[in-house]
Amino acid sequence: MADIWLDAGVRLFQLRAKTMASGAMLELAEALARRAEAAGATFVVNDRADIARLAGAGGLHVGQTDLDPADARLVVGATMAIGRSTHTEAQVRAALDEPIDYLAIGPVFGTTSKDRPDPLVGLDGVRMAARLASAGGARRPVVAIGGITIETAPEVIAAGAASVAVIADLLIGDPATRIRDYLDTLA
Repeated sequence: MADIWLDAGVRLFQLRAKTMASGAMLELAEALARRAEAAGATFVVNDRADIARLAGAGGLHVGQTDLDPADARLVVGATMAIGRSTHTEAQVRAALDEPIDYLAIGPVFGTTSKDRPDPLVGLDGVRMAARLASAGGARRPVVAIGGITIETAPEVIAAGAASVAVIADLLIGDPATRIRDYLDTLA
């Protein structure tokens, strides 16, 4: 599937494998990192700083219950991008004081990709995160996460997100066509 996404124009994608065994995850992450590098894309590993570093990923994404970004930075080094998931204004403010490169906010809309999703932040949450992330010395891009569709993505970007993270809506119909439709919609 990664080759289809990359050929269709995806330039940033994440491996989210909450229950995968470490050895299998490392093997998959190494293959995805090679494919991403060949395509000029950035590959991000979710939760696992060790796997991100060993696989040569371009980034690591951590949630509120994962390794702290400062500790993750010790594992992955100074140059790997680190992103942090947030769900409240207090979490956004705290994350902006951490050694992160981007900030994620969500879920914006209802999502089925998590067993117990956090309360919805809506477009107002995206606006808040974008405002705080662009203030003063913070200046971090905001990625909106959760329940985003091709129909809602433009309004999420208009609310201040630099990009959107999408899972389920990319699996409707032909994935390559769907990705190209997203890229055209957001161009």
